[in-house]
Parts: sequence; structure tokens; C-alpha cells
Amino acid sequence: MNVSRFTKFTFVLAIVALIAGLSACDQLNQLFPPPEMEGLPDEILIGVVVDETGANATGYGIPMKKGFELARDHINNSGMLGDSQLKLIVKDDMSSRETTVDVVDQLINQYGVSVITGFAVSSQLEQVTQTAQDSGVVLFSSVSSAPVLEGRGNFTFRSGLNSSLLNPPLVQATHERFGYETAATIYLDGDTYSRLSDEAFRAALDMNGVNVATTEAYPAGDYDAAVTRISELNPDALFISTLTGDIPEIMKKARDLMPSVYLIVPELTDIEVAAGAGDASEGTVTSIGWFIEKDTPGNAAFIQSYTEANNGEEPVAWAAQSYATLRILAAAIANTQSIEATAIQGALADTMDFTTILGNFSFDEVGDAVYDPILLTVQNGEFVLFE
Repeated sequence: MNVSRFTKFTFVLAIVALIAGLSACDQLNQLFPPPEMEGLPDEILIGVVVDETGANATGYGIPMKKGFELARDHINNSGMLGDSQLKLIVKDDMSSRETTVDVVDQLINQYGVSVITGFAVSSQLEQVTQTAQDSGVVLFSSVSSAPVLEGRGNFTFRSGLNSSLLNPPLVQATHERFGYETAATIYLDGDTYSRLSDEAFRAALDMNGVNVATTEAYPAGDYDAAVTRISELNPDALFISTLTGDIPEIMKKARDLMPSVYLIVPELTDIEVAAGAGDASEGTVTSIGWFIEKDTPGNAAFIQSYTEANNGEEPVAWAAQSYATLRILAAAIANTQSIEATAIQGALADTMDFTTILGNFSFDEVGDAVYDPILLTVQNGEFVLFE
């Protein structure tokens, strides 16, 4: 791989990303002449697996799709892939593991894609990692954050920070600030992300000398009994690991039974989710990979472009991570001037300190993202930095 060429290209892409949202996309080619591209087809097919209609559509799938579509438009209008254009083949996973398997098979065997992105839920991504490895197809999740994925090989990448990076700083910072002595944890039983996030919390709590009074695994849709059992032990802090849809109700139940408990919830990315808990969300602390006020190159331009494209709706982290994911992928394709999965895999694996709206972005040795997490707290119904 030509590292020098990749570094120069990274610098140009960073500037393009900054300008894209501040000026009309059709001006980008005038500012940055398209690079000479050889061997790329006129149309580059990218598989996208998101939830458009299932239980996770509002919380994850729709924002992800909007982020991907905005990145596609910026990339295609910038000329960074020469005359080639990205085409997204979007498939609805309907929040189903079985459907995820089916649509991935379809994208590989019917459409012949070399890259598939999307994948909000780790337990769904986990179902297809072995298929991707065996087929030699790159999976690039923009949201999945469980620390470990079964069947994973070197063709699976993720741009969202995993729980082993998000949760320990959250424990350390809140413990230093609040000085809690006992804690309880709760997670969604049967969900890979929730279980492994809980494990990361308990390990971090142990390292910080905090006694974990109990850990509750609740069955889908039935958290009341678990929260009630936790309240009987009266812990100082409660760590909640679950999918977006259950978070507000668990927070309200916990505050109702334990008014003074500290609530810590990783990846609480949307203030509207917190708002669903009403006053119960006040003081909740979270750790995420992107924040609307993050001062990174191109972030203000991204927010402006996204808001204009979506009738005044501001982006959430899942949209930002998906936008960054497609730009990272496009850079790999441009650098290798190839749509072969093995070439893209190699370029992604070598990504180091790439400038994105998430910050300086790198992949670790297993293909997981490395950049700085952000700690936030809910104050007067808004997210503010947890200093």
C-alpha cells in the first residue's frame, strides 16, 4: 500500500468534507479536480443493511440511512471517485436476525457486492460475520459496539466505539465525581451488545473498587420486575445496558423507585430518547462517539448539510457515524482504485489517523474504531459535556 499517497489523499478528503456542507456540492470539482481513476466501474454498488420498518427503525435505522445517503451525495458530487458513482442497495433487516442473514445472502449472491455496511445491532451483525469471512466480503458496521463478535474475521470493521472503550471512562469519571460506593447493573437478556456492555461495566466497577450489589438480566419487554428487585437493594448508582427503545421506561421506573440513584447509560445518543423519560433523565450520564457540538474538521458543515437535507432535523450520532463510515470506505476505494474486497480490506486495515467528523480515526488490530469518546450529562433537558 502506498502510505504516502494515502496520507495526501486523507488530507484532501478532510478539506473536501469541510467545504462540502458550506458550499454547493457541484462546486467541489472546481476546487478539487477529480483524481485519475483506473479500473473503477461507472457504478460502485454498496450494500446497506438497516432497519427501515422494525422495532429499531426510529432509534437506529432511519438516522443511519439518512447519514449514508448524505455521504453518498457528497462523495458522488465531489468527484473523489473520478467518474464513478456510489450506488446504495438498501435492504431492510426489520430488526430480525433471520432477516439480516437473508438480506446479506441476497446482497452477496444476487447483487455481487464486495462491501456491505449498516448493521446497528451487534447480535444481528454477529449472525453474518462468518458468512462475510467465508465469502470474502467486507462488512463495515457504523453502529455495532459489542466488544466481541463470534465468528469474526479480518473482513469485519466497525466505526462505532465499542463498549470496552466507552464504558470504563464512564465509570471512572462518574465514580470520581459522585463517589458512589454501591452499584447495580441491568441489561437486556439475549442481546449481544447489552450483555457485553454490562460485562464491561462490571469489570470497570470492580477496578474502581465499587461493590456491585446485583446484576439483573431482564427479558425483552419486561423490565419492571428487574428494576423492582434492584430498588430493594437501594444501590447508589444504576448502569443500564440495553437498546434504545427500553431506555426511557427503565429510567422512569428507576427514578420512581430510587429518586436519588445515579443513572449511567452508555450510547444515549438522542436527547429525544432521554426526553421520553421526562424529569427522570435529569443528571443521567452517558458516553458516546459523536456529539453535535464536537469541534472536529467538517462537523459543522455536516450538521448544516444534514439539517438542510432533512427539513430542519438535526443529526444524531448514528447518522454521523454512518456518514463517516461511507467516507472512510470511499477513501479506501479511491486509494486502492479497486472494488475488490481484498483490496478494500487491506486499505481499511491500514487506516490510521484519518480525519473525520468523529475525530482522528484509526482501526485497531481487529478492525474496531479508535478515537476519543465523549462524556455527556442531561442538564435542563439538554446534553452538555460532563466536565
